[in-house]
Parts: sequence; structure tokens; C-alpha cells
Amino acid sequence: MYRIGVDLGGTNIVAGVVDSEKNIVARISTKTPKNVSYTEIVNSIYSVTMAVVNDVGISYDEIEKIGVCSPGTVNLESGIVEFAGNLNFHNVPLRSELENLFKTSVSVSNDGDAMAYGEFIAGAGKGTNNFISIVLGTGVGGAIIVNKNIIKGTNYAVGEIGHMVIDFDGEQCNCGRNGCFEAYASATALIKQAKLAIINNPDTVMWALADKNLSNVDAKIVFDAARINDKTAMQVFDNYIKYLACGITNLINIFQPDILCIGGGVGNQGEYLLSPIRDIIKRDRYSKYSDTQTKICASVLGDNAAIIGAAYI
Repeated sequence: MYRIGVDLGGTNIVAGVVDSEKNIVARISTKTPKNVSYTEIVNSIYSVTMAVVNDVGISYDEIEKIGVCSPGTVNLESGIVEFAGNLNFHNVPLRSELENLFKTSVSVSNDGDAMAYGEFIAGAGKGTNNFISIVLGTGVGGAIIVNKNIIKGTNYAVGEIGHMVIDFDGEQCNCGRNGCFEAYASATALIKQAKLAIINNPDTVMWALADKNLSNVDAKIVFDAARINDKTAMQVFDNYIKYLACGITNLINIFQPDILCIGGGVGNQGEYLLSPIRDIIKRDRYSKYSDTQTKICASVLGDNAAIIGAAYI
């Protein structure tokens, strides 16, 4: 038997077929429609899911579960996405809409929870009790697992770590507040910072790497230019690390997890990203005198974690 995990993101929708050993045997992605009604996004989820089922050549009867994860506040009981700023979702009945299309039961979870659970059962957090996952992508997602259980809270919104404020009266966030972690530490925020730096310093290597087109600027360009000691890129990088480490230190001070895992596209930078973060945390953490410290690592499963988690959560 197989399970289907679907990761609904602000940029892409990815569907994967997961076997009983928690291996992804096939996956297909498509761009998330922009500036459309939620029904069009629902139709895209259905289409990409059926495409991956057909691609792997299994029958519908061999699928024991379909799980979809979404950004934002997801009510696990009703399957309603109460709010997801990057998708412009407000009280979207995602589960019922999908069940009408699939003609079977569908589970709907938060994407941060799904990624954390995937890493917890099959990746970086395997074998631990207390685990935090941070997802650096279009926004900043995450989840907190304590004593092997995902903390949900009274409104299922625990883990929206992207919306803790780290710079009071700072940059405006999609959620409506100012100074949120997401407004400084997401890939979107890094790209924004890079574009501003390029405009002010057009001699930067980042401008050449982007083929002198701001539309081509992505997070990877910042890291690539910083690695060859481009001054402007290094300034953007250092500023980004400062904010990212601030948010992570806050989480460690509050929850003291065994492992804190960083995923999402930015997390793919590995030690180049992690090493300076560890240096700041080592200096600033409240538990600096304790024998046992939180291990900070990159995601093992990458963007497959959310697919596995959605399928098994």
C-alpha cells in the first residue's frame, strides 16, 4: 500500500507517492497559481496528485491515505485553513473541497508540522524526543515537538514561528504585524534585501549573476556572491544571519530542544549557513553554561520531509 503526500506552498505544489518504508517513489510539482480563487488552487492540487499516481503506475485502490499540508493556521478537526497570508486563504474549506474531488477522505495539516513530522520520523529528528523544525522558504514555517508530540495549542496555530516579532516597529509582514521573524529570515526577505543592495551597489557580483535583471535575483545568488567575498553580498549575508540567529536563539531559550533543524531552500546552504548561526547562538543563548546543548543541523530530507510528513502525520 502507498500514501500520497502533497505539499502546498506559496511557490509550488508538490505531490509524492510514499511507500510503507517512508520512501518517496515518485513526485511531481507544479507552480502554485497566483492571484486566483482558492478553488483553482484546489484543482491544481487534484491535478498534480492524479498525475503522480498515474506516473508511478499504481491503482487508486493501492492508496491508503491522502494527506495535504498547507501554510497557515489549519484547523485539524474541520480541515479548514483559517488563515494563510501567502496564499490569501481566509477560512478555506480545503479538506471538504479536496474530498469532493478525490471521493475519499483527505487529511489536512500545517506545512510546518508536516515537515517537522517527516524529519522526526524519517530524518534529522529520528530517535529524539524534543525537536524543532524551521522552514525557510516563501515564508518562515516551523513546528515544535515535545515528548514526541506536536504542540498544537487551542487554535492549532502553535509553530507559527515566522510571526514572532524580532524587530519591534520593523518591516511589515504579510500577517499585518511589523517586525516579524518571517519579514527578515524568509527566502523572500533575503531576496528583497539583495535587490535593494543591488540597486544601491550595481557593481556587486550579484548583479552580474542575475544577468542584470532584478527578476532573476534569488537567495542562491546572495550565497554564491558571498562565497567569493563580494563585499555587498557579504553585507546582505551577515545582516540576514544576524536576524536568523536571533529568532533561533529565542526558540532555543524557550523550548531547549534536543535538535533544531533548518530546512527549506535556504537550508540547503549547509555549513556555510549553519556555522555563523552557531557562533551567534553560542554567544547569546541562555543555556551557555549547561553541559547539554541543542544540536543545530540542516534538514536531511529536504523538501521531501513535508511530503512524508503529510502522508504520515
